[in-house]
Amino acid sequence: MIQKILYHSPLGTLYLEADSKGITKTTFDIPVTNDQIYYNTNSNDPILTKATQWLNSYFKGKDPGIIPPLHPQGTSFQRRTWQLVTGIPYGYTASYGTIAEQLAAEKGIFKMSAQAVGGAVKRNPIAIFIPCHRVVAANGIGGYFSHIERKIALLTLEGVDMRPFLPRTL
Repeated sequence: MIQKILYHSPLGTLYLEADSKGITKTTFDIPVTNDQIYYNTNSNDPILTKATQWLNSYFKGKDPGIIPPLHPQGTSFQRRTWQLVTGIPYGYTASYGTIAEQLAAEKGIFKMSAQAVGGAVKRNPIAIFIPCHRVVAANGIGGYFSHIERKIALLTLEGVDMRPFLPRTL
């Protein structure tokens, strides 16, 4: 059975869903639908309780430690990409190209497209816990499915030096 809760973060309301294996969805700004009447602001579900505790620590600017169990749905390529993204430590970033190189090495191929990695990152169903906000472009901050301002805020919260990502002036 899917359990659903709302989490009110400093960056907006997060919608969390979990099944018996782990968190299946975390997103900002889902459209208002009748489904939202099934969201609570708290839950007795142990996975969502851990997720809430993790988020409380995270939004206080602390490394929240071990991520609660995750159960994302996607292709095998997407899931492997998300696993690599989950390995980016709190307060650090990695480029789409670096992740593509890791995937290429695993597959024993010469090259993997950074755009393919970007496509998988864009389809991440579990925001923040799978920290796609830590994936940046080689020449700047890159995109973020939940608004670039949130990506910048999340990286700033984690203490990432944002100067390399700011536009250069003459």
